[in-house]
Amino acid sequence: MGRILVVEDEPAIAELISMNLRHAGYDPHTVGSAGEAHEAVRDALPDLVILDWMLPGESGVSLARRWRADARTRELSIIMLTARSSEQDMVQGLDAGADDYLSKPFSTAELLARIRAVLRRKLPEALEAAVEVGPLRLDPAAHRVFHQHDEVTLGPTEFRLLRFLMTYPERVHSRGQLLDRVWGDHVFIEERTVDVHIKRLRGVLAPYGCAELIETVRGAGYRLARKLPTAVPGGGPAGADVPMR
Repeated sequence: MGRILVVEDEPAIAELISMNLRHAGYDPHTVGSAGEAHEAVRDALPDLVILDWMLPGESGVSLARRWRADARTRELSIIMLTARSSEQDMVQGLDAGADDYLSKPFSTAELLARIRAVLRRKLPEALEAAVEVGPLRLDPAAHRVFHQHDEVTLGPTEFRLLRFLMTYPERVHSRGQLLDRVWGDHVFIEERTVDVHIKRLRGVLAPYGCAELIETVRGAGYRLARKLPTAVPGGGPAGADVPMR
């Protein structure tokens, strides 16, 4: 659901954060110093960095400033963690380039809420470029979807849902995660609403032979496959959907 780099030199805190991130469906990677963090970001840009202020060798504030000064890492999403809780410290952290600031001790629920909020703000920027998965091509700027040379007409909610699924192909998303990332803060919407819109989206894609790109993962959620499943002789397609219970 999103690769998150955790930069924290206290092993117990780092493990607690990572455990909760995995439970929430994220893909955490943990390092314990500014140098290791810089190397990790150099190798692969994460979707978000949880950055401790006090680190061996170089402070998180200094590292955040370096990332913001580099064109490649300028748009990194950063949440800064620190035992410093004064208003002046908060201002310093935000001025260094942090998207958000959380003082220790903190609740994991609050941290996860901050992560979701930062990722929501960054999502439109990540989707400016057209995306292609299998025979489908989605152009966010033009708000159009194509199957090869044919345009696929979608309603606004189905468009947002397909856009999100195509941005993270092969990843399983729970109903709650889809509500959070596609519908936003509208917590009054029931999770079953996702099932209704998935059914509608499949219905629109069916005439183009693409309905089976959207797979149901029993007890977990939904996933967009990169290619259509291979047909099984004498039966339905391999990996056919099984309704969630």
